[in-house]
Amino acid sequence: MRLAPSLTQLLSPLPIDEALPAIRAALETALNLVIVAPPGAGKTTRAPFALLDADWRKGRKLILLEPRRLAARAAASRMAATLGESVGETVGLRMRLESKVSGKTRVEVVTEGVFARMILDDPSLEGVAAVLFDEYHERSLDADFGLALALDAQGALRDDLRLIAMSATLDGARVAALMDAKTITSEGRAYDVETRYLGRDANARIEEAMTRAILRALREEKGSILAFLPGQGEIMRVASRLHEARLEGVDVAPLYGALERGEQDRAISPSPPGRRKIVLATSIAETSLTIEGVRIVIDSGLARVQRFEPGLGLSRLETQRAARASVDQRRGRAGRTEPGVCYRLWDEPQTASLPAFAAPEILAADLSGLALDLAHWGARDPASLKWLDPPPAPAWKEAVALDRDLGALDEDGRLTDTGAAMRALPLAPRLAHMVVEAARCGEAARGAQFAMLLSERGLGGSDADLTHRLERLQGDRAKRARDALRLAAQWAKQAQAAAGMDITSSTSSFETKPMASRLRMRSRTGRREEEFPHPEEPRSGVSKDEETRPSPLSDGALIALAYPDRLAKSRGARGEFLMANGRAATLPLEDPLARAPFLAVAEVAGVAAQARILAACALDAEEIEAIAAKRIETRDETIFDPANAALRRRAFRRLGAIRLSERNLSIEPSEENARLLARGVASLGASRLPWTKAQIQLRDRVAFLRRAEGDEWPDVSDAALAESVEDWLAPFIVGRASLAEIAPDDLDAALAQLIPYDMRRRLDEEAPAFFETPAGARHALDYAAENGPLLSVRVQELYGLSRHPTLARGRAPLTLELLSPAHRPIQTTRDLPSFWAGSWSEVKKEMKGRYPRHPWPDDPAAAQPTTRAKPRGQ
Repeated sequence: MRLAPSLTQLLSPLPIDEALPAIRAALETALNLVIVAPPGAGKTTRAPFALLDADWRKGRKLILLEPRRLAARAAASRMAATLGESVGETVGLRMRLESKVSGKTRVEVVTEGVFARMILDDPSLEGVAAVLFDEYHERSLDADFGLALALDAQGALRDDLRLIAMSATLDGARVAALMDAKTITSEGRAYDVETRYLGRDANARIEEAMTRAILRALREEKGSILAFLPGQGEIMRVASRLHEARLEGVDVAPLYGALERGEQDRAISPSPPGRRKIVLATSIAETSLTIEGVRIVIDSGLARVQRFEPGLGLSRLETQRAARASVDQRRGRAGRTEPGVCYRLWDEPQTASLPAFAAPEILAADLSGLALDLAHWGARDPASLKWLDPPPAPAWKEAVALDRDLGALDEDGRLTDTGAAMRALPLAPRLAHMVVEAARCGEAARGAQFAMLLSERGLGGSDADLTHRLERLQGDRAKRARDALRLAAQWAKQAQAAAGMDITSSTSSFETKPMASRLRMRSRTGRREEEFPHPEEPRSGVSKDEETRPSPLSDGALIALAYPDRLAKSRGARGEFLMANGRAATLPLEDPLARAPFLAVAEVAGVAAQARILAACALDAEEIEAIAAKRIETRDETIFDPANAALRRRAFRRLGAIRLSERNLSIEPSEENARLLARGVASLGASRLPWTKAQIQLRDRVAFLRRAEGDEWPDVSDAALAESVEDWLAPFIVGRASLAEIAPDDLDAALAQLIPYDMRRRLDEEAPAFFETPAGARHALDYAAENGPLLSVRVQELYGLSRHPTLARGRAPLTLELLSPAHRPIQTTRDLPSFWAGSWSEVKKEMKGRYPRHPWPDDPAAAQPTTRAKPRGQ
């Protein structure tokens, strides 16, 4: 291994050392390389040192990229300590909130997000000889983007730039193919790790299973413990359980991204002599991190990842099973300094069912920042760059649409002046837009501070009210808080400069600002619950002067500049809100914001059915009118109200899914409204229409002939009428506004159109409404009877009838229900002559005894029909 003489004596052997000659040799002739080495092999710290005296470096820096700030800081500190130096000398560090570099720096440890901005600002990477993408298997969006830009720059501007991708669990073949690179694998491992599977009850909470496993490991093994949990909430609950156990000689140290730097350093530093440590960590401790004294790993097998929902413009955290690559990385943490043990809270066969690698962030992320950066790079189409996994088309389309909506991109996808000002800030587009617009309104400092709060977890606490968080941040004297405020001040100056303002002035004339001139606020601080009246309660205590006096943007107005689609209105019940994007969300009833009539929501967690608001500010209706003026649409809507079976017309003003105001209007007579009423009535059922008996019979007669003669007759069933209601009914109810206003005359006209005159004439011939008996009486026929058309008639009226009556040109016999003089059924027949010749004699005997005053002839077919009884005495 060729190393600078000053370094050779300082480096203790590591497993990666055997592969270093091959790495150096490969980079002498090739530009790109993939290095695969197991955890603990030493690739992070050793590979950069091995390249320092390479001829192709020519005095230029090596950039070592790390996926997380904790890993970057730890790697820089460890490498500097190896040289007996401080960070900022040979080994430098560059990340948000912290930068330590000097003229002596030859290796710069940089977070992936910072590198992406470095190469965007300097595509040729002047002064850089090589970029090493450490732990590339994590596939962050920044890493994929940085590699795509670096490959593009290498091909167009820097044919001498070396690019190296490194990982312990890397899909090496795919990465090598993308980079057109050779792969070098180091098989060495620092120490062996024994794996023990504990299983877990699927119904048990992960905190309970983890606590039991930790207590077991403390009994069975020596050394400190690194326990992997999905998130901060689970970490704090396990920590609480361990504190309740009153463990002697054991320190419990949480480790997650939002933790203060001092607490993070305490977690990864060695335990005092004679004490053990339990580090409760998220995936932040998976890679590029050696925690002194740890020889036991306990893995929950879970990971929390962020999923972006393009349709709602929201990201949510989702707990899922970790990938095999991740659990292998976690297991490797146990063998960094000595032989170790890894307890896994699942059964061994389940390991095979884990996904091989975690899904790349680019497939489930908000791509709006990427779209701006690519526009700045000059690549409006992402397909022009090399990607291991290209940005998904739907998410890309949503990202471009959002950037256009924010005014950052024009219709051709080019960066606008506003977009350039936004992109100059190291913030997501929504937050950058807020800071730029706030600067134009004289509120750059406050806008930048809110952007800092929303981009750096843990600052200002966890209060849902961002105003309270900001007040705490401003009063926080901790180093992280002070650094954050200093950086926010820099962002404010950048935004003010971009807005063409005097950066020495914190405020300027309110009336001269395009948006500020439309905004007012009540008070930004000292708000109490009673200051948020219920949306339906009248506001009081505000004078006319106070109503009209201009003042700076409220906090809610500032947040709305970033999240106009998350403006929310109370749903009437305390703590329940509906956002403009259509998603419902809640606040705890005891939260003072729960009574606010309107909120500007910055952060929401949970699934759609149980979403909770994590960060928001209150604002009023007037501010919404000013901020979202272009998004508010005024509509005149007429709908059918099923409860009242009537049309209802309302004029309302809507912001997305939320209604800001509405009023009732009178219904205008129109064909469209007639169709709407017809559809509404049909949805209730055609039987709800005010049919007369004659109209019902008419429909039954037509239905009878349709069955008897075929489809030449229209289908007038309830189902068919409901389906075609706009055609047959709507033209005859123009001007009607409700079911109650539809009259039988309207239905007569509609049926006349449905059954034209020539068909109506045939109908009267073939399915008459009435039957005239030989006695001269007319009786309505029942065409809805179960067994076909039915005539109920007293038998005496049919005397003299020798042929059975038929319908439909003789196709269908009429069913006769023969009645006694008291109108009681005595016989039903479809063959009257047979009845006269057959069972009539028996019927006659019974009826003659019961009704002696009525005629009961022996031959009814030849008898005189009658409707009367015999005179008395005959």
